[in-house]
Amino acid sequence: MSDIRVLVVEDDPRTAEAHGAYVERMPGFVLAGIAGTAAEARRALNAAANGGERIHVLLLDFTLPDGDGLSLCGELRASGLVVDVVAVTAERGLETVRRAVAVGVVQYLIKPFSFAAFAEKLGAYAAYAERMSRPVSALSQSEVDTAFSALRTSNAQGLPKGLSAETLETVQHLLATSATALSATEVALPAAAAKGAPRPSTPAIDGVRRVRISAASVRRAGRRG
Repeated sequence: MSDIRVLVVEDDPRTAEAHGAYVERMPGFVLAGIAGTAAEARRALNAAANGGERIHVLLLDFTLPDGDGLSLCGELRASGLVVDVVAVTAERGLETVRRAVAVGVVQYLIKPFSFAAFAEKLGAYAAYAERMSRPVSALSQSEVDTAFSALRTSNAQGLPKGLSAETLETVQHLLATSATALSATEVALPAAAAKGAPRPSTPAIDGVRRVRISAASVRRAGRRG
């Protein structure tokens, strides 16, 4: 299979540059360009198609100066332009995710994310694209299942020892609703109380410390996208 050409669609120049650099670090992927608006993305896609250099993937932010990314996806599908979409956004609302599925988004990356998470999603897409590029006119059920299963990944990382998923969710809520940054102990004690648990052990507090993040950064992450 030839290289997968990617168009980054992101209005923030620094973020766009970072995502472009991520693409260039991925074997088998080529950065076809960067578009800062929906209009620029349309022009880039049409120019590539007319020039015989198809763009395979949009790395698409949903919040653009001249429209939202999901509407752009719907427009492209209606026009018959074949391009896969990897969403890169801070939007995580249920209705947004449903709309993303409805317009054919194949991968969904929630900001902020690490290069490891990015590489996992694009690596999974590459496996899917390779299976879908085979020179056959029809696929068996097992081949279809295998192709779609290649897209299934998870950003979830193993939790530190002493930190359960339930506690992590409580910690994230405490940080998101706090007006100031909290220490590990300030977070761990209320989290334990919310569960009706005894004073947390040292490993549990250490686990919270490993995921410590300021309330301000949580709010900033929620505003991006």
